[in-house]
Amino acid sequence: MTHDKTGQSSLHMLQDQLQNNMRQYAMFIALISIGVIFTVLTNGVFMSPRNLSNLLLQTSFIAILAVGMVLVIVGGHIDLSVGSIVGFTGGFAAVLQVNYGFNTVTVVILTLVLGAVIGVWQGFWIAYRAVPAFIVTLAGMLIFRGALIALTGGQTIAPLAPGFRAIGQGYIPRLFVNVDAIAGFHDLSFLIAVVAIAAYVVLEIRVRARRKSFGFTNLPIPLFIAKIVIVAAMMWFVFSIMVNYRGIPYSIMILMALVLLFVYITNNTTFGRHVYAIGGNREAALLSGINIKLKTFYIFVIMGGLSALSGLVFTARLNAATAGAGNLFELDTIAAVFIGGTSMRGGEGTIVGAIVGALVMASLNNGMGLMNVSSEYQLIVKGLILVLAVWFDTSSRSSNA
Repeated sequence: MTHDKTGQSSLHMLQDQLQNNMRQYAMFIALISIGVIFTVLTNGVFMSPRNLSNLLLQTSFIAILAVGMVLVIVGGHIDLSVGSIVGFTGGFAAVLQVNYGFNTVTVVILTLVLGAVIGVWQGFWIAYRAVPAFIVTLAGMLIFRGALIALTGGQTIAPLAPGFRAIGQGYIPRLFVNVDAIAGFHDLSFLIAVVAIAAYVVLEIRVRARRKSFGFTNLPIPLFIAKIVIVAAMMWFVFSIMVNYRGIPYSIMILMALVLLFVYITNNTTFGRHVYAIGGNREAALLSGINIKLKTFYIFVIMGGLSALSGLVFTARLNAATAGAGNLFELDTIAAVFIGGTSMRGGEGTIVGAIVGALVMASLNNGMGLMNVSSEYQLIVKGLILVLAVWFDTSSRSSNA
């Protein structure tokens, strides 16, 4: 009898978990479905190690933008200028290096500073002059696209120095360069994978223990173990692509560092909690003493800096700056954030979810590219995906209300 009650309790808890986290689970289901569909339609090319490695590289610059966009949307705003800022900052970096001979380190520093300054400009109007973010960033989209065309003269600026190209094209080195006992095996990437998976397991165990100490309900042990095994297996699948190909790209290392940093910021700092409070209930946040203007200003400075970083990665990957660089990146970024479970109403969203959403969008772009789907139909598909993502957000909230 006790066993039956325990089983029923576990079943009810599982049902509650599925219902309460349906949006988070849906993005994983979407990602797996996209992978299966494109694998069949491309006769296995989509799942080849070479293509999956390229897919991760394609994900990096959108995912970097998505990290910042989570803060923007959680805080109750939107940023339509990120694509133009990516193009403009990438063009700025290329002009500095190709036309004026600046070294890579100097170019990176100056470009990141430029991105932060752009964030200061937009944040000032939004936070301290109460101009809606939609209007300010729409203006920014036009201003910085025009500035990019003026900066480059509408021409392609290339080629870039090898050190710069490595940011978007390079891979971390092996530990033992002269040891090639296992063809295609990348030892340093393998060690990073093991450490990352072990860190995830330890973190989950610590979170469970902490919840128990505060008297919160935890998943039953079998479900908890199943969750860890599934997530660890997914992590290993992603890492194994890189371990058995050419290793982890530098751009993915940059992304991993950003994810760790901003997961910590959003979960463990006063600033992170204030951003969620502002998006969840602006009036309550104001009454509780939160400096909404300053936090909003910081959000857009961060977004500007991350847009510049994405511009560096994208320009390095292309080995050139073009007048059309970053075009419609704002669409992919916003769609990635919504697919990743961030609420369009603000106050709710995760960095990890946005990364998965970015992977979904990159998978769509990659798969349709392999199938030679024309650009106009790709835009139609991505537009429909954006509508469906927002609809799913609103409908799931209504059903849980």
